[in-house]
Amino acid sequence: MSTFQNKTVLITGAASGIGRLLAIHFAHEGAHLVLWDINRAGLDALAAKITAESAIASVYVCDLSSRDAIRARADDVLADVGSVDILINNAGIVSGSPLLDISDEAIERTFAVNTLAGFWTTRAFLPGMIKQGNGHVVTIASAGGIVGTARMTDYCASKFAAVGFDESLRLECKRLDYPIDTTVVCPFYIDTGMFAGVKTRFSGLLPILKPDYAARRIFKAIKAKKHRLLMPRFVYIVYPIRLLPVNIFDSLMSFFGVNKTMDDFTGRI
Repeated sequence: MSTFQNKTVLITGAASGIGRLLAIHFAHEGAHLVLWDINRAGLDALAAKITAESAIASVYVCDLSSRDAIRARADDVLADVGSVDILINNAGIVSGSPLLDISDEAIERTFAVNTLAGFWTTRAFLPGMIKQGNGHVVTIASAGGIVGTARMTDYCASKFAAVGFDESLRLECKRLDYPIDTTVVCPFYIDTGMFAGVKTRFSGLLPILKPDYAARRIFKAIKAKKHRLLMPRFVYIVYPIRLLPVNIFDSLMSFFGVNKTMDDFTGRI
């Protein structure tokens, strides 16, 4: 099991939701938190809570949809703090609209935040991890990264890409003998407000996850250097049933209510 005392942990999208809860978990174990978000007020509030508990927090306002902004903030972190031990690519956005109702700009922004930001942050901090002889890259993806659903074409596609990024990075690091661990996290909907209004047909099998529970499971997976975490466990059935003909697969997804989960979506309010 890993220990995080004096480790530098960078979390994107840290001002709220799962990013905020993960930061608090790491702070409790003595990590130095590097917090990125576009929400300055949320970052400052979180930093105050962390420092009040005698942990260290460094705050950086960053627009994760901008490659230039990410590179500039990464340069700041490397100059101010030094290398990063654990990078958690957590920032994410969702439009929740049918394909024909989403603007070109919104689609591009979804991919910029949910997918490309992970490329830019990893490219910025991976060399330092390799040089110091250890590192951990965590990708917070989604169950929507292994099965698609209506009103989620841009989101699911961006998360499919994030899952593929993690897998390829893991294999590339092994092939090149880099001392890097990777973890990908694919949760069903989490009740943070980002997916307000979503519903589930079988709450016993596919519950809307509570944020504290989800953050605790993710933290434990990172600590154990687990390669993949799917929540709830029922999500794992996607892999074997993908071997079935597409029409049967689609029928099963409809039976479990997956394709109707976004019917009443309202988003963060």
